[in-house]
Amino acid sequence: MVTPEQSTIPARKASALAGACHPGPLVVVTALTAALAVTAGQEPGRCLLTTGAVLAGQLSIGWCNDAFDARRDIAVGRRGKPVADGAIEAGQVWTAACAALALCVPLSFACGWSAGAVHLTAVAAAWAYDLRLKATRWSWAPYAVAFAALPAFVTLGLPGRPWPAWWVVAAGALLGVGAHLGNVLPDIRGDLATGVRGWPQRLGPDRVRLLLPVPLVTASALLALGPAGRPGARQLAALAVAGLIAVTGTVLGRRRERAAFAAAVAVAVVDVVLLLGSGGLGTGAS
Repeated sequence: MVTPEQSTIPARKASALAGACHPGPLVVVTALTAALAVTAGQEPGRCLLTTGAVLAGQLSIGWCNDAFDARRDIAVGRRGKPVADGAIEAGQVWTAACAALALCVPLSFACGWSAGAVHLTAVAAAWAYDLRLKATRWSWAPYAVAFAALPAFVTLGLPGRPWPAWWVVAAGALLGVGAHLGNVLPDIRGDLATGVRGWPQRLGPDRVRLLLPVPLVTASALLALGPAGRPGARQLAALAVAGLIAVTGTVLGRRRERAAFAAAVAVAVVDVVLLLGSGGLGTGAS
């Protein structure tokens, strides 16, 4: 006979798995993909397929990260991680990561061979970050590759398989570098204590705080000024807002690192709005 306590075990495991997939980044990247697919003109069925492939890839990346980092998270006393908290075993999360990766492969190639190859390159870069590159001076590279690949994955799934404009790809790479710096900034001291010496950790929190706005505002400039013709008032205003937020975050971040991170997120939101309205998806030219 199944006791009430036993009947709740599957629900607890499912909740722990959901918490271990890095739900925040997963939701943001998946929603951005859906928005890009709609903006690029994908048909509803293809839009769902594209979004599903990215969702599967993000699940595999998040689960891989938490399972691999479990020992380090326990060592520094990091809370809120289901594996480190004992809510689920690392082996179970590894199984989920591999299953999501196996699902990601056919979903990606169903969007087209070129599109699938680009997306799986991004997923492979993210796994390489989780397993090895996170602790090296090349830790920024997987983020740059993955974010640059996202708009290309979307447009290569369109009829004719067009590439996005070069400045869209470049802005995506810069957003990735900024995302890496912002994501790592609050955890640098704990990472150093456990021997993780990626690019941001080698720079140190003070330098990262000062550097953080640079790739994000540069991405803003590319997205505002990259389209053909003179930039409109809306693009120039967005660029000015991004610069103001970045400077404010840098100043406030002297006392609160979370302020610098929050400012980076706000600039990234401005960049996403610029990207969705840029007209550079699938044009293949500036």
